Amino acid sequence: MKPWAPGEIVVDPNGPEPLYSQVARQIGAAIEDGRLPNGARLDNELDLAARLHLSRPTIRQAIQSLVNQGLLVRKRGVGTQVVRTKVARPLRLSSLFDDLSELGDKPESVVLVNQVEPAGDEAIEQLETPGLTHVRRLKRVRSTGGEPLAIMNNYLPDGLIDPADDELRDKGLYQLLRSAGVRLHAAQQNVGARQATEEDAELLDEKPGAALLTMRRTTYDESGKVVEYGWHVYRASRYSFNLSLTNNV
Repeated sequence: MKPWAPGEIVVDPNGPEPLYSQVARQIGAAIEDGRLPNGARLDNELDLAARLHLSRPTIRQAIQSLVNQGLLVRKRGVGTQVVRTKVARPLRLSSLFDDLSELGDKPESVVLVNQVEPAGDEAIEQLETPGLTHVRRLKRVRSTGGEPLAIMNNYLPDGLIDPADDELRDKGLYQLLRSAGVRLHAAQQNVGARQATEEDAELLDEKPGAALLTMRRTTYDESGKVVEYGWHVYRASRYSFNLSLTNNV
């Protein structure tokens, strides 16, 4: 595939679509199909405006719309660069590690917590096991392409698996559970949103107050027992969930 050049952009000043939107749409398409790869730098606004015979405010608005979509980023002293496009994850019984691997990415993990601890009231309630005395608590930051995507917290009943940090870095949680003979059957999941805390911002390379997607999931095995409870946060600028709807009427 030949490299993308600004001259490929064609605008119709008499068309119904605003000029900035025409420019943004075509740059976005070049990012999505790989003509503008991750890390590529765009010409500055003045040069783009001159090449396309458009005003600088029009180009600025086009670039800002792509920044808002998470496709471009402005870096002081560097200029405007393409960033990795959003990870669009289907809502299904799979781990983030599984989904990233299927997309051809190489997931990376930093293990922050991997320990057995006394089961508190919240863990007992979420794991639906009144007599539980200890749980394994996990906290990891999942990244791809050098960019953090999510902070993942999990409770598991103690003794279900005993993963080393190296295993948690190299494999997904569901992969480890399946390898231990756990047959995942169903899950209840809730997706929401909130703003980034100071800790979130530091771990996810975002600003405090940035929009984050949240997900809480309770996963059951074939016998109906809870095998893990997870509460995760995702960068909204780099991540989305896909949901398919059907009409059963």
